[in-house]
Amino acid sequence: MTAAEQKELRLFAVKVREGILRGTHAAKSGHPGGSLSSTEYFTYLYNRELRVDPKNPHDPNRDRFVLSKGHVAPGLYATLANRGFFPVEELLTLRHIDSRLQGHPNMNLTPGVDMSTGSLGQGISTAAGMAKGAKYLGKDINVYTLLGDGELAEGQVWEALMFSAHFKLDNLCIAVDINGLQIDGATADVMNTAPVDKKFEAFGCAVISIDGHDYNALEEAFKTFHANKGTGKPTAILMKTVKGKDISFMENKASWHGKAPNDDELAQGLEELAAIRKAIEEA
Repeated sequence: MTAAEQKELRLFAVKVREGILRGTHAAKSGHPGGSLSSTEYFTYLYNRELRVDPKNPHDPNRDRFVLSKGHVAPGLYATLANRGFFPVEELLTLRHIDSRLQGHPNMNLTPGVDMSTGSLGQGISTAAGMAKGAKYLGKDINVYTLLGDGELAEGQVWEALMFSAHFKLDNLCIAVDINGLQIDGATADVMNTAPVDKKFEAFGCAVISIDGHDYNALEEAFKTFHANKGTGKPTAILMKTVKGKDISFMENKASWHGKAPNDDELAQGLEELAAIRKAIEEA
Protein backbone atom coordinates (compact mmCIF):
# COMPACT_ATOMS: atom_id res chain seq x y z
CA MET A 1 0.00 0.00 0.00
CA THR A 2 1.37 3.40 -0.93
CA ALA A 3 1.79 6.21 1.56
CA ALA A 4 -0.89 8.20 -0.27
CA GLU A 5 -3.36 5.30 -0.06
CA GLN A 6 -2.68 4.86 3.63
CA LYS A 7 -3.11 8.58 4.23
CA GLU A 8 -6.50 8.47 2.51
CA LEU A 9 -7.61 5.60 4.76
CA ARG A 10 -6.38 7.34 7.90
CA LEU A 11 -8.31 10.50 7.02
CA PHE A 12 -11.43 8.44 6.33
CA ALA A 13 -11.04 6.80 9.76
CA VAL A 14 -10.98 10.22 11.42
CA LYS A 15 -14.34 10.98 9.79
CA VAL A 16 -15.72 7.65 11.00
CA ARG A 17 -14.59 8.35 14.55
CA GLU A 18 -16.15 11.82 14.41
CA GLY A 19 -19.40 10.22 13.26
CA ILE A 20 -19.30 7.74 16.15
CA LEU A 21 -18.89 10.53 18.69
CA ARG A 22 -21.48 12.83 17.15
CA GLY A 23 -24.03 10.04 16.70
CA THR A 24 -23.80 8.62 20.21
CA HIS A 25 -23.79 12.14 21.68
CA ALA A 26 -26.95 13.03 19.76
CA ALA A 27 -28.61 9.79 20.87
CA LYS A 28 -27.40 10.15 24.47
CA SER A 29 -26.75 6.42 24.30
CA GLY A 30 -24.95 3.82 22.22
CA HIS A 31 -21.67 1.94 22.10
CA PRO A 32 -18.66 4.08 21.20
CA GLY A 33 -15.84 1.97 22.71
CA GLY A 34 -16.06 -1.05 20.42
CA SER A 35 -17.02 1.12 17.45
CA LEU A 36 -13.76 3.05 17.86
CA SER A 37 -11.67 -0.11 18.21
CA SER A 38 -13.20 -1.44 14.97
CA THR A 39 -12.74 1.74 12.93
CA GLU A 40 -9.66 0.68 10.95
CA TYR A 41 -11.34 -2.61 10.08
CA PHE A 42 -14.50 -0.83 8.86
CA THR A 43 -12.39 1.69 6.96
CA TYR A 44 -10.31 -0.89 5.13
CA LEU A 45 -13.24 -3.23 4.50
CA TYR A 46 -15.48 -0.64 2.87
CA ASN A 47 -12.80 1.22 0.95
CA ARG A 48 -10.55 -1.57 -0.34
CA GLU A 49 -12.10 -4.99 0.19
CA LEU A 50 -15.88 -5.27 -0.15
CA ARG A 51 -17.39 -5.38 -3.62
CA VAL A 52 -20.35 -3.11 -2.94
CA ASP A 53 -21.89 -0.10 -4.64
CA PRO A 54 -23.57 2.65 -2.55
CA LYS A 55 -25.71 3.50 -5.58
CA ASN A 56 -26.91 -0.10 -5.87
CA PRO A 57 -26.89 -1.49 -2.31
CA HIS A 58 -29.11 -4.45 -3.20
CA ASP A 59 -27.00 -5.80 -6.07
CA PRO A 60 -27.57 -9.57 -5.79
CA ASN A 61 -23.95 -10.26 -6.74
CA ARG A 62 -22.40 -7.97 -4.10
CA ASP A 63 -20.24 -9.20 -1.26
CA ARG A 64 -22.01 -9.37 2.09
CA PHE A 65 -21.04 -8.00 5.50
CA VAL A 66 -22.69 -9.05 8.75
CA LEU A 67 -21.98 -7.08 11.92
CA SER A 68 -22.19 -9.91 14.42
CA LYS A 69 -21.45 -7.57 17.33
CA GLY A 70 -24.44 -5.49 16.34
CA HIS A 71 -24.15 -3.04 19.23
CA VAL A 72 -21.24 -1.27 17.47
CA ALA A 73 -23.71 -0.03 14.87
CA PRO A 74 -22.43 3.57 15.34
CA GLY A 75 -19.15 2.52 13.71
CA LEU A 76 -20.88 0.76 10.84
CA TYR A 77 -23.29 3.65 10.26
CA ALA A 78 -20.48 6.23 10.24
CA THR A 79 -18.63 4.10 7.68
CA LEU A 80 -21.66 3.62 5.45
CA ALA A 81 -22.48 7.32 5.58
CA ASN A 82 -18.97 8.37 4.61
CA ARG A 83 -19.03 5.85 1.75
CA GLY A 84 -22.18 7.44 0.39
CA PHE A 85 -24.92 4.97 1.36
CA PHE A 86 -26.84 7.78 3.07
CA PRO A 87 -26.14 11.38 4.17
CA VAL A 88 -23.57 11.94 6.91
CA GLU A 89 -26.00 14.35 8.59
CA GLU A 90 -28.30 11.40 9.24
CA LEU A 91 -25.84 10.08 11.84
CA LEU A 92 -27.31 12.63 14.26
CA THR A 93 -30.61 10.69 14.18
CA LEU A 94 -29.04 7.61 15.78
CA ARG A 95 -31.54 5.76 18.00
CA HIS A 96 -34.25 8.39 17.45
CA ILE A 97 -37.87 7.42 16.87
CA ASP A 98 -38.52 6.83 13.13
CA SER A 99 -34.79 7.00 12.31
CA ARG A 100 -33.29 4.52 9.85
CA LEU A 101 -30.35 4.23 12.24
CA GLN A 102 -31.58 2.17 15.14
CA GLY A 103 -29.45 1.01 18.08
CA HIS A 104 -28.73 -2.25 16.27
CA PRO A 105 -28.58 -2.70 12.48
CA ASN A 106 -31.88 -3.23 10.69
CA MET A 107 -31.62 -4.57 7.15
CA ASN A 108 -35.18 -3.42 6.40
CA LEU A 109 -34.37 0.21 7.15
CA THR A 110 -30.74 1.04 6.52
CA PRO A 111 -29.08 1.14 3.08
CA GLY A 112 -25.96 -1.03 3.07
CA VAL A 113 -26.99 -3.24 6.00
CA ASP A 114 -27.14 -6.87 4.88
CA MET A 115 -28.41 -8.45 8.11
CA SER A 116 -30.32 -7.35 11.20
CA THR A 117 -28.15 -8.20 14.22
CA GLY A 118 -27.84 -7.60 17.93
CA SER A 119 -28.27 -10.90 19.72
CA LEU A 120 -24.65 -12.00 20.07
CA GLY A 121 -23.63 -15.17 18.26
CA GLN A 122 -26.39 -14.97 15.68
CA GLY A 123 -24.52 -12.72 13.25
CA ILE A 124 -21.75 -15.20 12.49
CA SER A 125 -24.40 -17.89 12.11
CA THR A 126 -26.26 -15.93 9.45
CA ALA A 127 -22.98 -15.04 7.75
CA ALA A 128 -22.16 -18.74 7.54
CA GLY A 129 -25.58 -19.36 6.04
CA MET A 130 -25.00 -16.64 3.44
CA ALA A 131 -21.63 -18.17 2.55
CA LYS A 132 -23.24 -21.60 2.21
CA GLY A 133 -25.97 -20.12 0.00
CA ALA A 134 -23.40 -18.49 -2.28
CA LYS A 135 -21.57 -21.82 -2.60
CA TYR A 136 -24.83 -23.63 -3.35
CA LEU A 137 -25.71 -21.13 -6.08
CA GLY A 138 -22.19 -21.17 -7.53
CA LYS A 139 -21.85 -17.41 -6.96
CA ASP A 140 -18.52 -15.62 -6.55
CA ILE A 141 -19.65 -13.86 -3.39
CA ASN A 142 -17.50 -13.35 -0.30
CA VAL A 143 -19.10 -12.99 3.11
CA TYR A 144 -17.45 -11.03 5.91
CA THR A 145 -18.42 -10.82 9.56
CA LEU A 146 -17.10 -9.00 12.61
CA LEU A 147 -17.34 -10.38 16.14
CA GLY A 148 -16.28 -9.02 19.51
CA ASP A 149 -14.03 -10.98 21.84
CA GLY A 150 -16.71 -10.93 24.54
CA GLU A 151 -19.09 -12.45 22.00
CA LEU A 152 -16.90 -15.56 21.84
CA ALA A 153 -18.46 -16.70 25.12
CA GLU A 154 -21.64 -17.48 23.17
CA GLY A 155 -21.88 -21.16 22.30
CA GLN A 156 -23.64 -20.38 19.03
CA VAL A 157 -20.37 -18.89 17.72
CA TRP A 158 -18.67 -22.26 17.93
CA GLU A 159 -21.61 -24.09 16.38
CA ALA A 160 -21.36 -21.67 13.45
CA LEU A 161 -17.64 -22.39 13.13
CA MET A 162 -18.27 -26.13 13.08
CA PHE A 163 -20.87 -25.59 10.35
CA SER A 164 -18.46 -23.40 8.36
CA ALA A 165 -15.63 -25.91 8.49
CA HIS A 166 -17.92 -28.85 7.74
CA PHE A 167 -19.27 -27.20 4.60
CA LYS A 168 -15.82 -25.90 3.58
CA LEU A 169 -16.86 -22.24 3.49
CA ASP A 170 -13.60 -20.73 2.28
CA ASN A 171 -15.63 -17.74 1.03
CA LEU A 172 -16.26 -16.74 4.67
CA CYS A 173 -13.91 -14.22 6.31
CA ILE A 174 -14.38 -13.91 10.09
CA ALA A 175 -12.81 -11.01 11.97
CA VAL A 176 -12.64 -10.76 15.76
CA ASP A 177 -12.11 -7.41 17.48
CA ILE A 178 -9.93 -8.40 20.44
CA ASN A 179 -9.88 -5.28 22.59
CA GLY A 180 -9.92 -7.25 25.83
CA LEU A 181 -12.93 -5.48 27.35
CA GLN A 182 -16.67 -5.98 27.46
CA ILE A 183 -19.53 -4.32 29.31
CA ASP A 184 -18.73 -5.97 32.66
CA GLY A 185 -14.94 -5.60 32.52
CA ALA A 186 -12.01 -7.54 31.13
CA THR A 187 -12.97 -10.50 28.96
CA ALA A 188 -10.28 -12.54 30.70
CA ASP A 189 -12.16 -12.04 33.99
CA VAL A 190 -15.75 -12.29 32.77
CA MET A 191 -15.20 -15.41 30.63
CA ASN A 192 -11.68 -16.24 29.57
CA THR A 193 -11.75 -17.61 26.01
CA ALA A 194 -7.97 -17.74 25.55
CA PRO A 195 -6.20 -19.11 23.62
CA VAL A 196 -8.47 -17.73 20.90
CA ASP A 197 -6.13 -18.61 18.03
CA LYS A 198 -5.86 -22.27 19.05
CA LYS A 199 -9.63 -22.54 19.43
CA PHE A 200 -10.30 -21.15 15.95
CA GLU A 201 -7.67 -23.49 14.52
CA ALA A 202 -9.26 -26.45 16.32
CA PHE A 203 -12.63 -25.52 14.82
CA GLY A 204 -11.21 -25.68 11.29
CA CYS A 205 -10.27 -22.08 10.47
CA ALA A 206 -7.15 -20.67 8.86
CA VAL A 207 -6.04 -18.16 11.50
CA ILE A 208 -4.21 -14.84 11.08
CA SER A 209 -3.31 -12.66 14.09
CA ILE A 210 -2.67 -8.96 13.44
CA ASP A 211 -2.63 -5.44 14.87
CA GLY A 212 -6.17 -4.35 14.01
CA HIS A 213 -5.15 -0.69 13.65
CA ASP A 214 -2.44 -1.39 11.03
CA TYR A 215 -3.65 -0.98 7.44
CA ASN A 216 -0.72 -2.91 5.98
CA ALA A 217 -1.51 -5.80 8.32
CA LEU A 218 -5.17 -5.68 7.32
CA GLU A 219 -4.20 -5.67 3.65
CA GLU A 220 -2.00 -8.74 4.09
CA ALA A 221 -4.69 -10.51 6.10
CA PHE A 222 -7.28 -10.05 3.37
CA LYS A 223 -4.75 -11.15 0.75
CA THR A 224 -4.31 -14.33 2.77
CA PHE A 225 -8.09 -14.79 2.86
CA HIS A 226 -8.20 -14.69 -0.94
CA ALA A 227 -5.20 -17.02 -1.17
CA ASN A 228 -7.06 -19.48 1.05
CA LYS A 229 -9.79 -19.90 -1.55
CA GLY A 230 -9.85 -23.51 -2.62
CA THR A 231 -8.58 -24.83 0.71
CA GLY A 232 -12.05 -25.37 2.15
CA LYS A 233 -11.10 -23.43 5.28
CA PRO A 234 -12.88 -20.32 6.54
CA THR A 235 -10.43 -17.54 7.40
CA ALA A 236 -10.33 -15.98 10.88
CA ILE A 237 -8.56 -12.63 11.32
CA LEU A 238 -7.85 -12.03 15.01
CA MET A 239 -7.29 -8.31 15.50
CA LYS A 240 -5.62 -6.94 18.62
CA THR A 241 -7.15 -3.51 19.18
CA VAL A 242 -7.62 -0.72 21.72
CA LYS A 243 -11.14 -0.09 22.99
CA GLY A 244 -11.99 3.60 22.53
CA LYS A 245 -9.04 4.04 20.13
CA ASP A 246 -7.84 7.64 19.51
CA ILE A 247 -10.06 9.24 22.17
CA SER A 248 -7.75 9.64 25.17
CA PHE A 249 -10.34 9.43 27.94
CA MET A 250 -12.05 6.40 26.34
CA GLU A 251 -9.02 4.24 25.57
CA ASN A 252 -8.91 0.92 27.43
CA LYS A 253 -11.90 1.85 29.60
CA ALA A 254 -14.66 -0.77 29.91
CA SER A 255 -16.99 2.00 31.12
CA TRP A 256 -17.09 3.34 27.53
CA HIS A 257 -18.50 0.10 26.17
CA GLY A 258 -22.05 1.47 26.21
CA LYS A 259 -22.04 5.11 27.28
CA ALA A 260 -22.45 8.29 25.24
CA PRO A 261 -20.20 11.35 25.57
CA ASN A 262 -21.66 14.46 27.16
CA ASP A 263 -21.18 17.94 25.67
CA ASP A 264 -17.74 18.50 27.18
CA GLU A 265 -16.55 15.02 26.28
CA LEU A 266 -17.78 15.43 22.71
CA ALA A 267 -15.89 18.71 22.40
CA GLN A 268 -12.70 17.15 23.77
CA GLY A 269 -12.99 14.11 21.54
CA LEU A 270 -13.56 16.19 18.41
CA GLU A 271 -10.61 18.40 19.35
CA GLU A 272 -8.36 15.35 19.67
CA LEU A 273 -9.54 14.03 16.30
CA ALA A 274 -8.94 17.43 14.70
CA ALA A 275 -5.34 17.26 15.93
CA ILE A 276 -4.97 13.77 14.47
CA ARG A 277 -6.37 14.97 11.13
CA LYS A 278 -3.97 17.90 11.06
CA ALA A 279 -0.99 15.63 11.79
CA ILE A 280 -2.02 13.25 8.99
CA GLU A 281 -2.48 16.08 6.49
CA GLU A 282 0.86 17.68 7.34
CA ALA A 283 2.87 14.45 7.34
